[in-house]
Amino acid sequence: MSWFNALFTHHPEQQKTPGQSGNSRRGAASESASKKSNNVAADTQKPPLEILRNFVPLRNLDDATISSLSCSIDTYPAEAVIFTLGEKAAAIPYLLDGEVEIQPDSDSHYAISAGTTEAHLPLNSGKRFGATARAKTDTKILNVAADLTSLWTVQQQEITCVELMDIELPEAIGDSRFFNSFVQAYHENKLQLPSLPNVALKLKEAVAHDIGAAEAAEIIQLDAPIVGNLIQVANSPLYAPVAPITNCIDAVTRLGINAARNLVLGISLKQLFKCQDRQLMKSMLSLWKNSVYVSSLSFVLADESGCVNPEDALLAGLVCDIGIVPLLHFTEQYPEKHPDLKQLRTAIPYLRGPVGSLVLHTLGFTEELTQIPHFTEDWFHDSGDKLTIIDIVILAKLHSHIGTGKTGSLPHINTIPAYAKLKDGKLTPDFSLNVLHQANKRISAAMNILG
Repeated sequence: MSWFNALFTHHPEQQKTPGQSGNSRRGAASESASKKSNNVAADTQKPPLEILRNFVPLRNLDDATISSLSCSIDTYPAEAVIFTLGEKAAAIPYLLDGEVEIQPDSDSHYAISAGTTEAHLPLNSGKRFGATARAKTDTKILNVAADLTSLWTVQQQEITCVELMDIELPEAIGDSRFFNSFVQAYHENKLQLPSLPNVALKLKEAVAHDIGAAEAAEIIQLDAPIVGNLIQVANSPLYAPVAPITNCIDAVTRLGINAARNLVLGISLKQLFKCQDRQLMKSMLSLWKNSVYVSSLSFVLADESGCVNPEDALLAGLVCDIGIVPLLHFTEQYPEKHPDLKQLRTAIPYLRGPVGSLVLHTLGFTEELTQIPHFTEDWFHDSGDKLTIIDIVILAKLHSHIGTGKTGSLPHINTIPAYAKLKDGKLTPDFSLNVLHQANKRISAAMNILG
């Protein structure tokens, strides 16, 4: 049953952003942007459906929606600038033919060739271009209506209500006895769902009734290990304390009621990641460690953005993969049916959202947090004009895959909607090597406390 371990192994020390290969050419693309070529040939003829279905996330839309999209094809000669960093995007561009060079706001550039896996992803999907693109050869660009991401988002949001959720397994595992049994148990409400420790439940309910620091500390003190962890958090580099504190009420006062509640919930969540089976327990721990890493990145990203509460982001990062916990418990119940690693990887995108939202709904989390499992790896999700907690988790999850076997299938960070919402250059494609490196002590502190 060790097939789960490989899936959740991460390498936080390998902070290399996708697309950082290539020679340093900072400023080259921005210089050419002022010389944008006018020799652009436009073609309003829409490519056939089978061509459009090659691209992400078009392939996830139904045929009627794809057919309704407004598309055009532009042809650029070599050296022509296709779009410029910071400009407002009127469409979602895809590479149909040729080769382009992408220069983000960083010291590195990268190239994309038509027909490759990277070319199936949009060159940009935010409301502003996250890089400058220049044609290296004669190039054809497919432009899809800019409302593509909102169409995709609406279709995804239609299944965020727990009562309306459904699971349709992909053809590759549609005949799997294990997964069909799991889905049936989900629909019949027979899954083994985790529950929070008593102290976490009491604190969550009490905070909803506007309690003070002394009352919160009185509840937390019912669990000595949580008290120790909370004091450790308050004294950690996460909060850059001036003087150390030694008791629970001072910790709650320093952190604030809501932050203390979220941190207690986060600390308590570790108790949910448990199995009796020794091999599956290793998988649970691997899943938990990866969740802690995403959570730590989420905290730092939220704090840097100044738009999202860091403690909310920390909790959101911890629960993004919680839908896998019932799957591991189900495996423990039926060890003879368990799938292989390839089947699991195929199934998780279909199970993570519905099952994760059910778990969080059952635990009484807010509606905002119950949506997190649905969008945790939906790189092209667009939650609107403002940066949200979902955007933060998407960015953190993307960074958590950097340096792993998944790197080759990831979009470049400057192409996703969440990136376009970050202001003042707080996150460039070099972010992993710079800001996150500088925040390494804070990330390590969060991982040590939660891990």
